[in-house]
Amino acid sequence: MFENELQCAMNAAYAAGEKIMEIYNKDFVVAYKEDTSPVTEADFASNTIILERLASMFPEDGMLSEEVIDDESRFDKKRFWVIDPLDGTKEFIKKNGEFAVNIGLIVEGKVVLGVVYLPVKKIIYYAVSGEGAYKKALSDEKVTELHVSKREKPYHLLISRSHPSKRTQKFLSHNADVILSVTEMGSSIKGCLIAEGSYDVYYNFGLSMKWDTCAMECIVKEAGGLLRRLDDRDIDYLEHDKLNKGFYILNNWNNKMDLSKI
Repeated sequence: MFENELQCAMNAAYAAGEKIMEIYNKDFVVAYKEDTSPVTEADFASNTIILERLASMFPEDGMLSEEVIDDESRFDKKRFWVIDPLDGTKEFIKKNGEFAVNIGLIVEGKVVLGVVYLPVKKIIYYAVSGEGAYKKALSDEKVTELHVSKREKPYHLLISRSHPSKRTQKFLSHNADVILSVTEMGSSIKGCLIAEGSYDVYYNFGLSMKWDTCAMECIVKEAGGLLRRLDDRDIDYLEHDKLNKGFYILNNWNNKMDLSKI
């Protein structure tokens, strides 16, 4: 199921990643949006490539992308794509390699497909609902099926590199006894690393957007993990509000923490 959609999304991510790296390896201008978040020509170039490819193959589908003004026409469609053409623009600007291309597909409100491509490492993570999650390097035909770790407290924790919060610091101090290690990381790479079993827990206490979580949610869940809002409800991609007001990713329920004191 969704074989054509998956192949199109993967090809679009590869092509967008090539353009991103072309810009990454030269001098580029950084601009700022009204909300003060940075944006570069790589964001826009990647966006154009992805939207053109998806629209060409699936002209009846709706689109939600970070770099396009949302006209909410997607709500009139049975299904729509959710795209972050360059997730981790701050990391792109810092040139630390921790950025990704995110492409997810929503059908009747459910995340059914997710593709996350890491242009610097040339590694792609992908999943289709009910069919498992996988990882593949462009340099190798080998495909690895992903499974979250079985670790329970103590666990390996991921935190955001460029979006620190006071609640994160409180979380660290209140749970120091059950944390084996703490690693800073940018973008949706965090969800992929939990899906592959390298890490176990991530709590986001700030604001994010639907295009930040959609693709990696499918990958995490198909690998056996959990991605939910801080109030334990699933993220609703049919909300008109595009904001996520916090979420967590867990390898299993036993690593869920009591947040009442932070």
